[in-house]
Amino acid sequence: MTKSLNHIHPNAKIASNVTIKPFTTIHQDVEIGENTWIGPNVTIMDGARIGANCKVFPGAVISAIPQDLKFKGEESLAIIGDHTVIRECATINRGTSATGKTEIGSHCLIMAYSHIAHDCLVGNHCIFSNNSTLAGHITIGNHVVLAGLTAIQQFCSIGDFAFISGGSLVRKDIPPYTKVARDPLIFMGVNSIGMERNGVGKEQIRLVQEVYRTLFKSKHNISQALEIIKNEIEPTEERDTILEFIEKSSQGIVRGYHQKS
Repeated sequence: MTKSLNHIHPNAKIASNVTIKPFTTIHQDVEIGENTWIGPNVTIMDGARIGANCKVFPGAVISAIPQDLKFKGEESLAIIGDHTVIRECATINRGTSATGKTEIGSHCLIMAYSHIAHDCLVGNHCIFSNNSTLAGHITIGNHVVLAGLTAIQQFCSIGDFAFISGGSLVRKDIPPYTKVARDPLIFMGVNSIGMERNGVGKEQIRLVQEVYRTLFKSKHNISQALEIIKNEIEPTEERDTILEFIEKSSQGIVRGYHQKS
């Protein structure tokens, strides 16, 4: 572990084989797992919990206090799973008393200048392209891709395998397995490529497409479409994931191309 030209608090819990490059600051209440690489000019603040085999690139700031006027200095965490890469100048704020943590899963890629605000929960195998911005209290599933300059409003939820096109302003919940684009944001199809790349079978994808045809391309409202899906489309893990997501949505979901807001 390289310590020269760094400021590392002696109480920080850092695995013996962690690499820390010069001009990096690590505060007291920090834990860093095995074989993680911390680049130069990184700031890791109290509450950071970084897993094994991660990489944190120059200029990143992890576990800074929330940009939230309700924050009163309470203890909270910013948790990053194993094998996750944080690129240049990304910022990840720790949680507030609302949940006590901001959490990013394992095998994620958070590209340069992305921001993840307080109390966000991000799943595994996610890719956030450059300048992706998450406001507070956002929940993101597994295998989600945000293209560059995506901005997500607070309290939104993004389902598993969702793909959000570049420059999108997300004000509604994005159901699982979907591709969304345009302004205002609308359903553009099923993310079949992303699903195939991660081992989802063709029959499962076909059933997902059938669900979304019923939901977005029929003349039924959401409640009617959900009843048809429950009664007429065979139960699968993917079908049930979609139904559960929509039924729990607090912000309402994006609409199809021909549906009225």
